[in-house]
Amino acid sequence: MIASKQKRGEKMHFCGSDILVKTLIEQGCETVFGYPGGQILNVYDSLYKYQNEINHVLTAHEQGAAHAADGYARTTGKVGVVISTSGPGATNLVTGIATAYLDSIPLVAICGNVPTTQIGTDSFQEIDITGVTLPITKHNYFVSNVEDLADTIREAFKLAKSGRPGPVLIDVPKDVQIATCEYETQAPVEKDESFAAKDVRIEEAAEIINSAKRPFIYFGGGVITANAQDEVLALAEKLDAPIGCSLMGLSAIPTDHPRFLGMQGMHGHYASSMSMHNADVILSLGVRFNDRVTGNRTKFATGAKIVHVDVDGSELNKTVHSLCGLRGDVRLTLQKLLPLLNAGEKPDWMAKVNAFRREEETYLDNREGLTPRRAILTLNKHLGANTAVCTDVGQHQMWAAQSLHFKTARRFASSGGLGTMGYGFGAAIGAAYGTGERSVLITGDGSFGMNLNELATAVRYNVPVVVVIMNNGVLGMVRQWQTLFYDKHYSNSVLERKTDFAAFAKAFGADGEAVTTPEELDGALTRAFAAEGPYIIDCKIDKDEFVLPMLPPGGSMDDIITKLEVEL
Repeated sequence: MIASKQKRGEKMHFCGSDILVKTLIEQGCETVFGYPGGQILNVYDSLYKYQNEINHVLTAHEQGAAHAADGYARTTGKVGVVISTSGPGATNLVTGIATAYLDSIPLVAICGNVPTTQIGTDSFQEIDITGVTLPITKHNYFVSNVEDLADTIREAFKLAKSGRPGPVLIDVPKDVQIATCEYETQAPVEKDESFAAKDVRIEEAAEIINSAKRPFIYFGGGVITANAQDEVLALAEKLDAPIGCSLMGLSAIPTDHPRFLGMQGMHGHYASSMSMHNADVILSLGVRFNDRVTGNRTKFATGAKIVHVDVDGSELNKTVHSLCGLRGDVRLTLQKLLPLLNAGEKPDWMAKVNAFRREEETYLDNREGLTPRRAILTLNKHLGANTAVCTDVGQHQMWAAQSLHFKTARRFASSGGLGTMGYGFGAAIGAAYGTGERSVLITGDGSFGMNLNELATAVRYNVPVVVVIMNNGVLGMVRQWQTLFYDKHYSNSVLERKTDFAAFAKAFGADGEAVTTPEELDGALTRAFAAEGPYIIDCKIDKDEFVLPMLPPGGSMDDIITKLEVEL
């Protein structure tokens, strides 16, 4: 069925569900992810009517749909949209919404609900989803009148992508979907105008930075959101400073850039973490100082003055003291800051940084065989400049963060703040739709067990996703902690599953194979990247592989673990 198109500015009457879908189209939404149910059926009927103007991807589970919308948003910079029914459909979105919230991802979640006359009566599949999601959304809406529906959606899109991005939820009762009113198509909403930090703060920051003898630039996902990559590199060149990043900052700066030291923190690169620890001025850009970055905060960067730039003022002095906090868009603030900075080389500092780099080289895992690092390096050979790589959460996530090579921004999607096992497959599907190209999922057998149902989605839509499972038969990161800190009490971290992932792939209608050597992995990746649809590679690794370096919980950089010091 083909619905008639409405010209912009032309007023016509439509039912609420049509208005909802037409407003999504109006806002430039091309693909949505979701799962139907009783209280959202009217919206799905409208999606059927307008299927030539908007694409809907039916996932295997609402959580997978939320993660797909998240992956779509991370790789495009657009607002991701997920749709669910009421009750369990809505609550199944909660983990995905929280994941987006902790990582500042623009998302609009649309839920159906029972009619307004039944709200509060404990009707079948009724839930107060606005109450449930209040702490994990920038804002949420309960739409009680159809006349408010279009403007509510527009406001949600604007809010999701303005300032510090994040998820917004809209709860739409069934009678609002059925009711009719006048609707007029409008232009897509623009996000709030970005602004630089105050001039007086920028001048204060410049004075501190110009005094630096050992500057370090530390950035996060806020640099990607602000498209401030060029400004960060210009800053580093002017100051003769090394650059490190958080997990969320990965892919913003090309991995092979000579000033880039990689991820910092608990499992970060040794040179990056040690350079930050020894800096006298840390210029932090669009990034949080969470516990995985600082370790023991009383011992974190005690000799450094911190200059912190963030669009969200609540992050300034939230966990560590900043000598100068600047609230503003990172790109615009740097553009005003750069002319005030003194250019000059710092040979003594760069010599120390390069010494850290050489020391890091001695810690790298160069063993033969199918080690985790060798697996990631083998994968790098097959990645294109535009290939999006997604991960689940655990050891495999850190191995990927340490060794993946990126050339293009927005090509890494991973759950950082919430640490959501089960995030990856949905995100990889969303990333493939967002980039229009093949995506890669790096996962572990534990994480994959939480999202493997989405293989049905990838097969149905022939989504080109290469899945690399780091299969060690255990919950690897849990086991690592149990080995180091719990006297090897492997309580419920040994999976003892008999899953044949290659056979599983074929059962779902995909292709798959198991590998045990780097050469076999290389061949499997060649076949996977040539396949039309999803392809699963079961990569067998040892259960006692560790992620190193590691900052022990509650420790400081003085306690960093760089080699295995326990007998297995």
